[in-house]
Amino acid sequence: MPLTKEDQLSDAPILICYDGSEDAKRAIGAAAALLGTRKAVVLDLGPILTAEESLGALAPGLPAEGIEEANESDALARATEGATLANEAGFTATPRAGIGQPTWQGIVDVADELDAPAIVIGSRGLMGGEELLAGSVSHQVSRHAGRPVLLVPRKRG
Repeated sequence: MPLTKEDQLSDAPILICYDGSEDAKRAIGAAAALLGTRKAVVLDLGPILTAEESLGALAPGLPAEGIEEANESDALARATEGATLANEAGFTATPRAGIGQPTWQGIVDVADELDAPAIVIGSRGLMGGEELLAGSVSHQVSRHAGRPVLLVPRKRG
């Protein structure tokens, strides 16, 4: 049975989540193989404060201004790296960055804004207690996205 117009991926760009990890790089390659050449937005969301910055913010006399801007700049550098990899894989990709927490919510918000037909995200393969303690962005995105999510697992072995 042929796909209906509603079942097909729209012309809107897919959203590729990228954090610089090997899992994220693998997700770009898998998406290119499965989805073919199309438009994409490569997103990295940095934290408002890293763990180290949070501790530093408690110390008197340390400058707090500029931390968010630096984190967003770092996120844009990673997104630009990811967009370069996506372009090399055959996508027509543009980078996008931001800051915020929780990360999964930021991803879902950007996907909604773009009306992305799909979200691509790598998975670290956390399970059980490890997932509960560390959290799983990919799990939360797939749970809340309301659109197809291509979850690319960590390579075995």
